[in-house]
Amino acid sequence: MLKAVQVVVVVVTRLTLAVTFFISFLPSILMAAVLPEDRADVLLHSYDGGGMDIQAPAILIRKKVHKNVSITANHYLDRITSASVDVLARASVYSESRDENSLGLDFLNDKAMFNVGYTNSKENDFTANTFHVGVSQDFFGDLTNLSLGYSRGNDEIRKTGDSSFEEAATRQHYRFGVTQIVTKNTVMTAALETITDQGYLNNPYRAVRYSDEFAARGFGYIDENYPVTRTSTAIALDTIHYLPYRASAHIRFRVFSDSWGISSSDVKLTYVHAIKESWVLEVNYRFYTQEGADFYSDLFPFEESQNFYARDKELSAFEDHSVGIGVTYEHAFKAPSLINKASLNFFYTFIHFSYDDFRDVTAVQADGSFYAVGQEPLLEFDAGVARFFVSIWF
Repeated sequence: MLKAVQVVVVVVTRLTLAVTFFISFLPSILMAAVLPEDRADVLLHSYDGGGMDIQAPAILIRKKVHKNVSITANHYLDRITSASVDVLARASVYSESRDENSLGLDFLNDKAMFNVGYTNSKENDFTANTFHVGVSQDFFGDLTNLSLGYSRGNDEIRKTGDSSFEEAATRQHYRFGVTQIVTKNTVMTAALETITDQGYLNNPYRAVRYSDEFAARGFGYIDENYPVTRTSTAIALDTIHYLPYRASAHIRFRVFSDSWGISSSDVKLTYVHAIKESWVLEVNYRFYTQEGADFYSDLFPFEESQNFYARDKELSAFEDHSVGIGVTYEHAFKAPSLINKASLNFFYTFIHFSYDDFRDVTAVQADGSFYAVGQEPLLEFDAGVARFFVSIWF
C-alpha cells in the first residue's frame, strides 16, 4: 500500500511528547548540578487533523542507582491511520505503527553533569539507531550553566512491497546552550543547534506532479528526488519570568535555516498560574511561518524539469497558529509512603495549518468536477492534540 506521511504532523506529535517530558524536568536541567528526581511518567497522546489520526502511549522512568548516577528508560508507541490529501491523491488509507525505546545515564561530578543515551526506533519499513552524549557545567556561583551535546543517528529506509529497496542515512546533531539566572525572578536561555544529514533523505512513497496534457487530469506523477546532503541551523532564545503571585510568563523565539533554502521562525508565549495549593493552569499561543525549499513546487512544468524536485507540503511555504490550554493537579503524600508526590496533567492544543503553495488535488467543484490544473484550492486544515499524563515521584 502506498503511503505519504505528513511530516509536520508526525514532527508535531513526536516533539510534543519530547517537550512534555522536557518541561517536566526543566527545573533539573536549569540546576544542572542536581540529579533528576526519581519519578515515573505515563503519557496518553492523540492527534487528529488533516485526515490523520495518531494514538501514542508512552512511559518514562528515572531512578537514582547511586548518589551520583541516575538512569532513564523510555518506551514510546504510536499508531498512525492516514487518509490525508497526500495519501488519497494516489492511494488508499493506510495504517502503521512505530515502537521506540531509549535508555539514558546521567552522572554527576561536583558541578558538572554528564549524560549518555541510546534510542532505537522501528517501523515496518524504517529503523533508526541514535547515540547521544552531553555535558553541562555550572559557573559563576551557579548563576550560569553551559551545555554541549552531540548525537549521531543511523537510519535504514525500506519500502513496503519492494523487498529490493534498501537505503541508508546518517544524521549528526550538535547542540550548545547557555542558561543564565538574570535576577531572582528571571532566567534566560540561548541554544544553538546544527544538524547535518547525509544519504537517502526523501520519502520513498512520495511523488511530485508535473504538467502532462495527455494525462486524464492534465498532470502526471514521478517519484521525488532530493539532494543527498542537508545542513540546518537553529537558534532559540527563551525567557522565563516568575511573577510575585505564584505565576510565570515565558516567551520563546526561534529561527531556522538550512542548505535546502528553507527558513522559518516561530514565537511562543506561555502563561502559567498556580491556583490554591494543588492546581496549575497553563495557556499558550504559538505562531510559525516558513519559506519553502529551493527545489519544491506544487506543479512542475514537465517531467524531470530540474535536478532535484519535491512536493512534500512540509517543504513548501506555510504557516500555522496554535492555541493551547493545560491543567495540572498535584498531591503530596504524607510520610511514610512509597510515593512522595503525584500529579495528573491534561493539555489540549488546537492548530490551524495554512499552506501558501500546496493545492488540494482531491477537491471537487460544486458540480462534482475537478478543478483545472493549478487552480485547485490551497490546502488548509485544523488539528487537535490532546495529552494526558500521570507523574509519580518516589
